[in-house]
Amino acid sequence: MISFAISLIALLLGYFLYGRFVERVFVPDANRPTPAIAMADGVDYIPMPGWKIFMIQFLNIAGTGPIFGAIMGAKFGPAAYLWIVFGCIFAGAVHDYLTGMLSVRHGGANLPELVGIYLGKHTKQVMLAFSVLLLLMVGVVFVYSPAEILARMGGTEMLWIVVIFVYYILATMLPIDKIIGKFYPVFAFALLFMAAALMVVLFVKTPQLPEFWDGLGNWGTERLGFTEQLFPCLFITIACGAISGFHGTQSPLMARCITNEKQGRAVFYGAMVAEGVVALIWATVAMYFFYNEPQPGYELLSGVTSGAQSSSPAVVTIVCQNWLGVVGSVLAILGVVAAPITSGDTAFRSARLIIAEALHLEQKSIHKRFYIALPMFGVAILLLLWHMGNANGFQTLWNWFGWSNQTLAVFTLWTATVFLVKAHKPFQIALIPALFMTVVCATFLLISNQAFGMGATVSYIGGGVVFCIAAVWFAVWYANNRKK
Repeated sequence: MISFAISLIALLLGYFLYGRFVERVFVPDANRPTPAIAMADGVDYIPMPGWKIFMIQFLNIAGTGPIFGAIMGAKFGPAAYLWIVFGCIFAGAVHDYLTGMLSVRHGGANLPELVGIYLGKHTKQVMLAFSVLLLLMVGVVFVYSPAEILARMGGTEMLWIVVIFVYYILATMLPIDKIIGKFYPVFAFALLFMAAALMVVLFVKTPQLPEFWDGLGNWGTERLGFTEQLFPCLFITIACGAISGFHGTQSPLMARCITNEKQGRAVFYGAMVAEGVVALIWATVAMYFFYNEPQPGYELLSGVTSGAQSSSPAVVTIVCQNWLGVVGSVLAILGVVAAPITSGDTAFRSARLIIAEALHLEQKSIHKRFYIALPMFGVAILLLLWHMGNANGFQTLWNWFGWSNQTLAVFTLWTATVFLVKAHKPFQIALIPALFMTVVCATFLLISNQAFGMGATVSYIGGGVVFCIAAVWFAVWYANNRKK
């Protein structure tokens, strides 16, 4: 518990200290009109109160990501704590803040548009396809687990999938303040309350947990018998809660709603730190079950259901019901059912806006929103049908979703780096995490059995080569930029 307490304090200090430093680097202007004021359209550009924007941003980026990813990442042991803390403070929150604030400065521009401005039109085209594909995968990934849980309560999975997709269409098409603005703060509060209640139980129980000084190696290999390499797999498994490229597609949604640039640190940096706290709590809860000797732990949790798509929701349900009673059961339903659905609908909304921006198709008219939404949902349904008809469909989709998510973060961090260089600001705050995540994604692609499947030694050498190429490329570009 000492390592958990240290990590929790570090996250809070990170927001107040490093978050303020990053804010001073960007220099928000309280007198500058935001897109919500200058471009209000009653659909996507709508001014909202700061507290509501924070809650919506938190739920948009969180969903079940900091829960499921933290549970799976906890198998690696205390190293998960370090990644959540350092990843969140120095990479994820910086990523989210700069993306959100750049979107504010560029009229609420979506991520591919920002990439095009700073990395060029060819990179923009790649990012356009990459972002839309990732967002469609998010919608598909986060529709199956809630449908599975709801089916246990009544009805069939297919029925609930249809119901969820109908909701997706409504939430994607209606103005952002009609559904998202009204219900998301409630779901966000439930998610935060569930995490806070679990933290209280942890401090009451004060269980024996792995500590930093017990070793930062791969605990899962020795204790749980799984073979994934700590590097880079930990950094792909725990994305939400540390750094997630998906957040870069969500921040522009709230960049169109804030009324003062000074709100940016609380909305973008603060929501990411809050997500890191949730991930930290769930990683600790999972370690309690995985590594606390008197508990049946891993055997209990790994055997509750069959299939990778079911294990994490089942873990959440078991923990909440056993630790929080009746209230916990209600919160488990909200957390495991509502949270992924809310991530899915904002993913589709982001995809609609990205496509519309690329096609220069205004979205104030509802029929023009349908022009984009209907084909988009058609592709998503085909992905879902493929998953349901393939025995390993979900696992394959989830693995590639994780890699694609972090690769998107790489592009976003390089975009932020170029912006900081051109603005003559301390670019190292984005450059260092950009280089690190570039190596993580390249190494995972080399080592994964679903990609090149090379051995650890070859993959690590390959990751080192990629680091050298990226560092040299940046150094050459930086030198040329200074000459200009």
